[in-house]
Amino acid sequence: MPGATSIHINNRQPLRATGDSLAVRALLIGATLVFFLLFLFFPLVVVFEGAFSKGGAAFLETFRDPYTRHSILLTLVIAAISVPLNTVFGIAAAWCVTRYKFRGLSFLITLIDLPLWVSPVIAGLLYVLVFGAQGWFGPWLREHEIRIIFAVPGMVLATIFVTFPFVARGLIPLMQAQGMKEEEAALTLGANGWQILWRITLPKIKWGLLYGIILCNARAMGEFGAVSVVSGHIRGKTNTMPLHIEILYNEYQFASAFAVASVLGLLAIITLILKTRAEWRAEQELRASSFSTAP
Repeated sequence: MPGATSIHINNRQPLRATGDSLAVRALLIGATLVFFLLFLFFPLVVVFEGAFSKGGAAFLETFRDPYTRHSILLTLVIAAISVPLNTVFGIAAAWCVTRYKFRGLSFLITLIDLPLWVSPVIAGLLYVLVFGAQGWFGPWLREHEIRIIFAVPGMVLATIFVTFPFVARGLIPLMQAQGMKEEEAALTLGANGWQILWRITLPKIKWGLLYGIILCNARAMGEFGAVSVVSGHIRGKTNTMPLHIEILYNEYQFASAFAVASVLGLLAIITLILKTRAEWRAEQELRASSFSTAP
């Protein structure tokens, strides 16, 4: 049409982020694949190969051991306690960071990130110094016959500490990108805070929330350092799966150690699949939200 500007996109070459040559790109992709195979794929294959090295009967026999069953149960119990609590804390922290402006906001964000920078072993030692027999609250706890260190409560506290950032850090950028227009509109229509949270905010962030919960749960079940310090390694009482794997390996029960490790490996694979799915859905919703709010 006269006066109209025609746009031809069918014959255009795809845009490239850099001007790197084909050889450079092939080298970078190849290096990434080699790294993946050497440090991720092959170790996982070795774990499953070691788990079945003595046959399927020996593999199943490992899980008939009461200590193994207890370690699996304890791992699930700790995750079942710490993940919901961190979900609540993560939503509250993300809401504060993205919806309020106040003095000390940067400090709050730093505190949320703190468990990512502190060694899990140091975190475990901090709980020992606070709740241990010679700690700040040790005499009071002993007087009231409350046991935290070398018991399940201390393991739960350590797990909550190391897994706290995952939900919050998954929600903060998503909630910042989505903005507050819908919440503000609901507020002007008379909705209260809980109604806004349940009917507007949570439906918008559900996939990002699921993403954070998946990562939080994976870390909770696989945590070793902090839990090792506060658990006391009491067999049949305070051993989670990672701790039980260490004991089996140190006792030269390699097939049993790899069998329990294969369960964690399988959980890691399932977590990766769920994480990828949740991440993709979160990106889709974020793009849809960006298009809907675009002028």
